[in-house]
Amino acid sequence: MNILSINNLAKIGREKPLFTGVTFGIQEGEKAALIGRNGTGKSTLLATIAGILPADEGSVVINKEAGVSYLPQTPAFNPDDTIRQHIFKNDSPKLSVIREYEEICEEMTTRESQSSGLQHRYEDIMHKMDSGDLWNYEAQISSILSTLGITDMSRTMGTLSGGMCKKVALAQVLVEDTKLLLLDEPTNHLDISTIFWLQNYLHDTKRSVLMVTHDRWFLDAVCTNIYELARNKLKLYEGNYSQYLEKKETEAEIEANTERRIESVLRFEREWLLRGPCARGTKIKARIQRDEQLINREKFKADKGFTFEVKGKRLGGKVLELHNISKNYPKGYVSANDSEKDLSRGLDFANAKSDIHTKESPLGLSNPCDNDFVPVINNFSYVFTKGQKIGIFGDNGSGKSTFLNIITGQLAPDSGSVEVGVNTKFGYYTQNPVFADTNLTVLEYIKETAEHMSLNNGKKEVSATKFLEEFGFEGKIQHSPVSTLSGGERKRLYLVKLLLENPNFLVLDEPTNDFDIFTMNVLEQFLESYEGCLLLVSHDRYFMDKTVDSLFIMEENGDISGFVGKCSEYIEYREEQKQALRAASEPAEGVAKDTAAKQGGCSEGETSPASTNNTQRKKLSFKEQKEFEQLNEEIPALEAEQKSLEEKMASSDFDEVRKAGERYKEIEALLEEKYPRWEELAERA
Repeated sequence: MNILSINNLAKIGREKPLFTGVTFGIQEGEKAALIGRNGTGKSTLLATIAGILPADEGSVVINKEAGVSYLPQTPAFNPDDTIRQHIFKNDSPKLSVIREYEEICEEMTTRESQSSGLQHRYEDIMHKMDSGDLWNYEAQISSILSTLGITDMSRTMGTLSGGMCKKVALAQVLVEDTKLLLLDEPTNHLDISTIFWLQNYLHDTKRSVLMVTHDRWFLDAVCTNIYELARNKLKLYEGNYSQYLEKKETEAEIEANTERRIESVLRFEREWLLRGPCARGTKIKARIQRDEQLINREKFKADKGFTFEVKGKRLGGKVLELHNISKNYPKGYVSANDSEKDLSRGLDFANAKSDIHTKESPLGLSNPCDNDFVPVINNFSYVFTKGQKIGIFGDNGSGKSTFLNIITGQLAPDSGSVEVGVNTKFGYYTQNPVFADTNLTVLEYIKETAEHMSLNNGKKEVSATKFLEEFGFEGKIQHSPVSTLSGGERKRLYLVKLLLENPNFLVLDEPTNDFDIFTMNVLEQFLESYEGCLLLVSHDRYFMDKTVDSLFIMEENGDISGFVGKCSEYIEYREEQKQALRAASEPAEGVAKDTAAKQGGCSEGETSPASTNNTQRKKLSFKEQKEFEQLNEEIPALEAEQKSLEEKMASSDFDEVRKAGERYKEIEALLEEKYPRWEELAERA
């Protein structure tokens, strides 16, 4: 079934057309991506298809039975709306019933006594859920919200961090009962674990997807078609991103060969034209017109293969040493469900300590189990050496940005020390760069660092103008004030200036947000040949794989462990560990079921009276529904803790191994109780 049909679509930008003559369609179940350089109009095209922006020409037709859900790059929201109100804003009859069900359930939970009217409403909504066969749909919604870490539906949108707002907006489009998803940078501000889940969700869903993303791993895993927006035109490349790259390489070779043949022909034709042929004959006129068309043709431009190296200051014997650093935040400021707060708030936390806690040992330096505080970094030591390239892996809120702020001296640890080498010069790229004077032009801003740049260890020198061109700042934009740049352009400009300051220890916090794939390729080439130290936080697995060779893993309890290998290898290892744990638990469950069948006196193929009664049971009561939801949260948390304990059990510290082993047995016993109960409730739900 055809879901989306676009015919001859055009949109005019401020100075020139963004795209013209765009014609294509999306079939049911198709997964496609829009790619192109920043400023080519990808987001504009997506917003035009969604009906947010009007088209200057052409038409967009969406199948009436399909419906469309649109996730903008920067979601808009009413700060006074609760999360529930925002997610269930859609007028879908199904979502309206589920929203009412959620509200009544919450009301019954919060009220100390329940009136007959409330009980009647509860029975009525349960009947609507039954008659509409909405339990499976409601379970899918609960699963999506739980996976995205959205638990407190009563919080208002204005109190959420930027990352959490993006998660709520993503949840809104995923729960809607539509068949077409339009997603603009859906992976921005998500941690790698959530991106991995979203990748699998979009791959498995029967809904059609058209998205803009710079995450190449994500593109490869999800998309079956790639649409490239370049030179104001849209071109289809069938296959995933890897196949797109192969086809582009072949295409570039063909175009380059064609260009050489045309130039060869024109050398002779120019000589003939210079001789001034008489243009009276029809054949001669046609030949002159053909030559003029060839001379004025749109010439092939190969993508720039720009690479460079900076003359970083030589690192000394001591680079950077961390000795038993710890950091704790007051409860309520940091949670596993939130993105990390910005630096200014982090400084507020430091001030809040003295008000909340007045002990000789602030924040429980040796014992991070203080009831008033949550450990973010727990007693971590490490000695950095020359040339190390380390990525930081952790969920949102796990302390990644806090760790970088402590290393660079922006934030003090609660205990321990940070010793920086005499020759160590940090280059710190923050998620939200600050510009002192946005009235400066782009060129003036760069010239504050240098008029000319010595690249490739002094072998090459380029002007500031030329250097900016290589990073996509061409023509008039160099003379435009920084204040007129988009968010993505500002971040790119900030990165250019940072690299030109020749740091020998780069600390990059989400440098790929809002960059197009082509800018990221330039940055990757630089980092691959970079001879200094690199510490990188990024949700882009492809980028991490290309630039780092080991990882710091930020654990939930504040510990930081190490992994030698690439990000994709760690994700694969983690999945293998999960599967091994599931496989280990399955035989035990099978034995338990066989034993129960024998005790019930049933032979193979027969059904026990107990199981017959189970199938005849009613739907879950309100209390059982809440118990089921609680088990859905508790079981994954216990499994995750088991996984972290397995890593500790490999330690050389006997005391740590013993404690980890004892806790592991406790969790095993808890899971043995919880698994059967979950299965019973799940079957009835």
